[in-house]
Amino acid sequence: MFTHTTRVLLILPRDLLDRARVLAGQATATFKLPVSLQIVLRALIGEGLKRADDPALLANVEGQAKAVRHIRAGARRGGQ
Repeated sequence: MFTHTTRVLLILPRDLLDRARVLAGQATATFKLPVSLQIVLRALIGEGLKRADDPALLANVEGQAKAVRHIRAGARRGGQ
């Protein structure tokens, strides 16, 4: 299925990961097939990329980018 694959490290908030696990459990029960967390995350990323021009998605990306910038700036100031 996946001829060209790459491994990534994904750091997620625990509540987001828990929600993805719940979705995996619901999908497993609905489809009567084992649905892993990895399958759910791949599907969510794929669907999100299909909506790349969605204002809500772009706002979420912007918010996360600003949060990372804020955290990194704080680490630089604290490290001096």
